[in-house]
Amino acid sequence: MTAPLEELTFEPLGGGVLARVSGEVDLSNAQSVRERLLAAVPNTASALVLDLSATEYLDSSGVRLIFELAERLRSRGQKLEIVVPGDSFVKRILMLTEVQRVVPISATLGDRVDPGP
Repeated sequence: MTAPLEELTFEPLGGGVLARVSGEVDLSNAQSVRERLLAAVPNTASALVLDLSATEYLDSSGVRLIFELAERLRSRGQKLEIVVPGDSFVKRILMLTEVQRVVPISATLGDRVDPGP
């Protein structure tokens, strides 16, 4: 059996959920990652903070996942925020696809615009 491309961990963060994604998100696992992220955010949570600091690769399926996740959470009255270092490959992909127009992006967890309680 091969190891999964990604690892997801979850922890509470203020009134929301912090999800850390390490490894890769591509066509082969984007749907599974999306389902696990949505399942980890209860209706009572104010936001999902997606930490991509340890994400090494993100293809167009991963970018689409972020747009879909943002829309789904917005329809539930929740926010999506992304944390990704400024010098990473993933940050360049997010900027090229203009994800920041839909989802706030911070370089570190401490830099978030609205850290909440």
